[in-house]
Amino acid sequence: MKSDSVKSGMQQAPHRSLFHALGFTEEEMRRPLIGIVSSYNEIVPGHMNLDKIAEAVKTGVSMAGGTPVVFPAIAVCDGIAMGHIGMKYSLATRDLIADSTECMAIAHAFDALVMIPNCDKNVPGLLMAAARVNIPAIFVSGGPMLAGKADGKRTSLSSMFEAVGAYAAGKKTEEQVKEYERKACPTCGSCSGMYTANSMNCLTEALGMGLGGNGTVPAVYSERIRLAKQAGSKIMELLDKNICPRDIMTEAAFHNALAVDMALGCSTNSMLHLPAIANEAGVRLSTETANEISAKTPNLCHLAPAGPAYMEDLNGAGGVYAVMKELTKKDLLNTELITCTGKTLGENIADAENKNPDVIRPAESPYSETGGIAVLRGNLAPDTCVVKRSAVVEEMMEHTGPARVFDSEEDAVQAITSGRIQAGDVVVIRYEGPVGGPGMREMLNPTSAIAGMGLGSCVALITDGRFSGASRGASIGHVCPEAAVGGNIALVREGDRIHINIPENTIDFAVSDEELEKRRAEWKPREPKVKTGYLSRYAHMVSAANKGAILDGGASCS
Repeated sequence: MKSDSVKSGMQQAPHRSLFHALGFTEEEMRRPLIGIVSSYNEIVPGHMNLDKIAEAVKTGVSMAGGTPVVFPAIAVCDGIAMGHIGMKYSLATRDLIADSTECMAIAHAFDALVMIPNCDKNVPGLLMAAARVNIPAIFVSGGPMLAGKADGKRTSLSSMFEAVGAYAAGKKTEEQVKEYERKACPTCGSCSGMYTANSMNCLTEALGMGLGGNGTVPAVYSERIRLAKQAGSKIMELLDKNICPRDIMTEAAFHNALAVDMALGCSTNSMLHLPAIANEAGVRLSTETANEISAKTPNLCHLAPAGPAYMEDLNGAGGVYAVMKELTKKDLLNTELITCTGKTLGENIADAENKNPDVIRPAESPYSETGGIAVLRGNLAPDTCVVKRSAVVEEMMEHTGPARVFDSEEDAVQAITSGRIQAGDVVVIRYEGPVGGPGMREMLNPTSAIAGMGLGSCVALITDGRFSGASRGASIGHVCPEAAVGGNIALVREGDRIHINIPENTIDFAVSDEELEKRRAEWKPREPKVKTGYLSRYAHMVSAANKGAILDGGASCS
C-alpha cells in the first residue's frame, strides 16, 4: 500500500505518532488510507449538503475495510460570481482545485480517493486531479436541486436571470421578479437544468468515473446518501483490483463522453473541460473530434434551458444510463471499457430502460440527427468557436446581421438593457477570453437579458469568453484566437456584416483579406486588466480555449 510509506516500519514511528495525535487506532492504521476530497462549504447551494455526503462515504469506506480521511477542495458558486469581477476567478479555480488535490493526495500517501464535487469547475478540477495522481478513485456528486415553481411555471436559475431581462423590458413587475427570487431555486443541489455542473456530473458517469445516478439523483433524495455509501464501499474494490483513473479514462472513454454530451445537449463548457481532463490522462481531444462525433450522434434531450424538462425528469426517465442505452442502438459507444463499478460499460447499462420517451427521445426519433454542440470555424474564428446548437431556435441556425461591438461584458449588458440592441443585430463581446478577461467569464447576464427582452429568436451573441450552461439562443463562445492575443475578433468593427451558419459549422465576417491585414497593422495589444495576484499569473500561463484553457505557459492558439 502507498500509505505504508507513512505508517509502517521503525522509520515511520514519528509519522505514526501524528496519526495517534489524530485519534487513529492501531487497526485504522493497518487499513488502507482513503482520502475523501469534500467540496463542502456554506456559500455554494450545490455544496451545502456535501457534509452529509462525506459522512455517508466515510460509512461506506469503513464498512468495506478502509480508513476514511476527509480533506477539502474549494468551490466557487458561479451564480453568485456572475456579472462582476468574481466571475474572472471561476474557471481559474479549476487548476487550483486540481493542484491542491494533487498536493494533498501525494503528500499524505493516500491509497485511493473518493471525490465529492458538485458545481461547475469543481467537477473537472477533481477529474483532472484524479487523472494526474492516478491512484484508484471514484466520484459521487452532491446531486442536482429540484426545479422551482414561480408564476405558475417550473423554474431554474436561468428563469431567474431571464426574469431580470423581462423586468428591464417592462414585461415583468418588481413583485413578479421577487417571486422568482424566492422560488426559482428551492432546494440545495446544483442548479436544476442541464447547466455546467450537471453536465459534468453526467459526463463523469459517461467517462466511467461515477456510479449510475451520479449526475441525476436529486440532492434531497435519500437515494443520494445510499449512492454515497456505495461509492465509499466501491473504492475498496477498485483498490483491491488496482483499477486506476487512467485505466478508465482512455481515449475511447472520452469519445463515449463526447457522444453522451451531444445526446444530452450539455453545456458548452464541456468543450473546455473534457480536453483539459483528457490532457491530464495523456489523451489529446481536439475540437475536430467533437464535430466528428456530433455529426453522427443524435440529440435526444432538451433539458432546461433548451426545453421544459429538468434533471429530476431525466433521473425519472432512467438517467444517463438510459441515454447511453439509446446510443448503443446506433453503435455509438464502446461498451467494452472498464468503469469504476469494476464492470464494463456494457454490463452497467445492460438493464437500463428509457422510461419516458418525452424526456429521452428514442434514438430512432431524436430532436436532431446531430449532436447538441457544434464547433464553428471561419475568418472570425480561424481556430474555432463553440455553440450549444440544441438551445438555438430554428430561425437562428443561419443568421446574418451587423456587428454591435463591445470590449467588455458590462458595456454590452448596458446596451442590451437600455434598448440599443435591435432585432437582427450580432452582439460581439471581446477581450473576455482566458488571457484577456482574464479568466474567460461566463456571459449569462447578456444572454439572459437578450432572452428576457424577447430578442432570443433574432439576436446573436459572439464572444471570446464563454457561456453558462444556463444560456440559450445563438450564443457563440470560445472564439479563438481571442482578442487579447490578436485574434480576428479584435479586428471586427461596428457594422461589419457577420454570417453565422450553424448547420455548415461556419462563422465569418464580410471583410476582405486585404482589409483584415490593414486592420491588423493598426491593432495594438491592450494593457492587462489585472496586473497582480493569482489572475495575473493565470493570464501569463493559460492556453487557448480550443486547448481547454489548460495551464501550459502558452496563450496562443495552435
